[in-house]
Amino acid sequence: MIIKHLDECPPFLAGDKTELRELLHAAKGAYAFRYSLAHASLPPGARSVVHRLKTAEVYYILNGSGCMHIDDETAPVRSGDAVYIPPQTRQWVENTGPEELTFLCIVDPAWRVEDEEVL
Repeated sequence: MIIKHLDECPPFLAGDKTELRELLHAAKGAYAFRYSLAHASLPPGARSVVHRLKTAEVYYILNGSGCMHIDDETAPVRSGDAVYIPPQTRQWVENTGPEELTFLCIVDPAWRVEDEEVL
């Protein structure tokens, strides 16, 4: 059995300026899956940097509210929303609410720094 607690995962700043804590990563353990799972957070008024990934991604909003941008589309997001982000699309998220925006990032295949392009 493998259990990881968020507090055990050191934070780091991703290329898009979102604070991440990597919970699970296919290449960093004895896992029988291809994806990576990270916890992300943005303080009120902040936004991630415009970027694109070579791989598919899903955001699952845990707390707060914001605005998701994928290519030329924009939509509000809030706690409980799941957002599919196709590969190679221009994306960023902004926190438009009064509290921290926290969300899970699921990347398949697993996230690699060389697969992220900051625009």
